[in-house]
Amino acid sequence: MDLFYRIVSLLGGLALFLYGMRVMGDGLKSGSGTAMKAALAKVTDRPFKGFILGLIVTCMIQSSTAAIVLTVGLVGAGFLTFRQSIGIVLGANVGTTITAQIIRLMDVNASSGSILFFFKSDNLAPMALIAGIIMIMFVNRRAAKTAGTILMGFGILFVGLMNMSASVAQMGDTLSHLLVSFEDNPALGFGAGVLVTGIIQSSSAVVGILQSIASTVGIKFCAVFPVIIGVDIGDCITTYLVCRIGAKPEQIRTALVHVMYNVVASTMLFITVGILRATGVLDDHIWYMTLHAGGVANVHGLFKLITALILLPSANLFAKAAEAIVKDKPEDPEDLEIKANLRKLDMRLVTNPAMALGECNKLIDNMAQVALHNYQACIQQMTSFDEKRQERIAERENMLDTMADAANQYVVAVSPYVTLESDKRAQNYQLRALVCFERIGDLSVNITDYIANLKEAGKKFTPYAERELEVAMDAVHTILEMGAKASREDDPELAWNVEPLEEAIDELVESIQGRHMDRMTKGICDVFNGIQFQNIMLNLERISDQCSDLAVYLLGRHDPEIVGNEHKYLHDLHHSNDKRYMECFQKYYDRYFGELGEIPSGVTAEAGEQPGGSLEPASV
Repeated sequence: MDLFYRIVSLLGGLALFLYGMRVMGDGLKSGSGTAMKAALAKVTDRPFKGFILGLIVTCMIQSSTAAIVLTVGLVGAGFLTFRQSIGIVLGANVGTTITAQIIRLMDVNASSGSILFFFKSDNLAPMALIAGIIMIMFVNRRAAKTAGTILMGFGILFVGLMNMSASVAQMGDTLSHLLVSFEDNPALGFGAGVLVTGIIQSSSAVVGILQSIASTVGIKFCAVFPVIIGVDIGDCITTYLVCRIGAKPEQIRTALVHVMYNVVASTMLFITVGILRATGVLDDHIWYMTLHAGGVANVHGLFKLITALILLPSANLFAKAAEAIVKDKPEDPEDLEIKANLRKLDMRLVTNPAMALGECNKLIDNMAQVALHNYQACIQQMTSFDEKRQERIAERENMLDTMADAANQYVVAVSPYVTLESDKRAQNYQLRALVCFERIGDLSVNITDYIANLKEAGKKFTPYAERELEVAMDAVHTILEMGAKASREDDPELAWNVEPLEEAIDELVESIQGRHMDRMTKGICDVFNGIQFQNIMLNLERISDQCSDLAVYLLGRHDPEIVGNEHKYLHDLHHSNDKRYMECFQKYYDRYFGELGEIPSGVTAEAGEQPGGSLEPASV
């Protein structure tokens, strides 16, 4: 039983170590996360620069896994290219050794009168904890609380190490015999390193265990080196598995380079150590040298640093290998069309406004189709939620942002060369249309997010509420199609028809919201679910508003008197009693309110029927 409790004590120390490392890393990331991301985003294609940055970042956050996961995220977001990330990955591998160098403070042996006595782990740990808790509890400054979190993590880390050391000291003979078995069997040591690191998912923690053992009973070089090499393999495999979940090809390549680099580095180390041992360079004195915590840290650090410096010039080879293994997915025709239209925004054309604005028109038409496709996908999510469709909606939204930014810069670049009044009006319309379609994309994403909230909560709309939303969504789909077509065909007549439909949608939304409030007032509708319903309706109305703005801007392209007076134009139109306008409005009003009138409100449902408008558990 004694052995059992010692193992439990060792694992408890390990738990504290891992938690302390996490707390310290979280504190460091919260204090420097923004600056760190900005620095990573500026990395060029020079591997050495990326190497230095990766090293620094990993030293800061005490985790190569966190640094590499962050890098993979930046690659996925487009802030870094795959090739720019390679240097950072290699640097992160070296930066992770800083934890072992911190842990070597366990080797400090000094009298109480020496300054080194301060740095002994059993003195440093409680002082760090005391200082950390004071900063967190009694100093009302964000910077102080961040520093306190870092110190608390630092202290907890060393408490865990001291607990592990105490447990190891009690198991000294057992562990010594175990490690002796690795002396003549490097493969066993390597396998142990891979397995343990794969389970714990932290190379720093495993090296910390080795240092705890070394500080107590000592470890021979021949026993520790294969374990350290195995640790590196185990760590990179877990990182790869984390990074490839739902990742893009370029992200998977970045994670794969991490694996390939460590495999090559480990193979190189094994071969080199074997050759040096066979040739007598590593004689018995070195081979059987007893290492303590500092010695383990140095071996770990030298292995990482030497292999990184040797392999850094080969970064391009790793890139080519990863690209050969992980192929690009076939691009969606929609994506290809967008890229083609973006390429047509040739800056050499800006001196010819007619041609330049013509190319920009094509991109805006493309944006209209993408926005329409996203809204159609939004409708589909309501009836049959699909995670892949949700991802595609997010991708389209990113496309809309990219197109809007590119087109906006292009249209502005044309400005100095615009002289004709017609071109000025066209330019004004394009700048405003870009905003409209980009916002429509944002609003569609908002709706899908609210639908996702329902999905995550395990809830759904009742048939009554679903039918109300179907009516509203159909009306908004009609006005969006109308606006997109009017923009594509530059059709002022079709654009004119948008406003009466928009006014009908406003009244439709107001009526549906009134029905919903009745259900809320009577306590029929769940509060959380009711909020999602209201938010969806609000965003539908805003899409309709954007279509109205788009139509008015298009009308202004053909009527100079409207430009700059859009609000007055709409006000006058709504209060003019124009027969044509009223007939058009009435047509849409009758259509959609007729459909709404066929739907029970749910407030006075017949016996046995589920009240409408509320969002009920999916099991209901």
